[in-house]
Amino acid sequence: MTIKVGDTMPAATLARMTADGPEKLDMQSFFTGKRTALFSVPGAFTPTCSARHLPGFIDKAGELKAKGIDQIAAVSVNDVFVMDAWGKSAGAGDAVVMLADGNGDFIRALGLELDATGFGMGMRGQRFAMIVNDNIVEQLFVEEPGQFNVSSADYMLAAI
Repeated sequence: MTIKVGDTMPAATLARMTADGPEKLDMQSFFTGKRTALFSVPGAFTPTCSARHLPGFIDKAGELKAKGIDQIAAVSVNDVFVMDAWGKSAGAGDAVVMLADGNGDFIRALGLELDATGFGMGMRGQRFAMIVNDNIVEQLFVEEPGQFNVSSADYMLAAI
């Protein structure tokens, strides 16, 4: 079942890189007491994700925070080392938390998986964005296959 507005975020453990190495991150704790802009990309370093999706959230981080967003996070079905390298290459810094869903468990729990085996990429996450307010989905924007419109930082800014 696909997550929808008003649902509670599922329990999951993702990973992020820290100065001390990979860190496991309980997602329910991550969302507790915060309003989070979360977006998902099919793959780090892929064309649209690298040229438009991640850079949009980096560039608009200040505007999103001015509209009440406490934290911004990117998630992809990639390992923590790839997500860290992608964040560094894009200049994400402290603007966007780079979350690795290495086995796709979180994406599956959301019901937003993408079968990209035809492209040699295995099972991935759909391109989407959402606002999570204290573990509750406040807004959800899921792209049609092959599109990049409703999950952009600009679209989110206009919606909140």
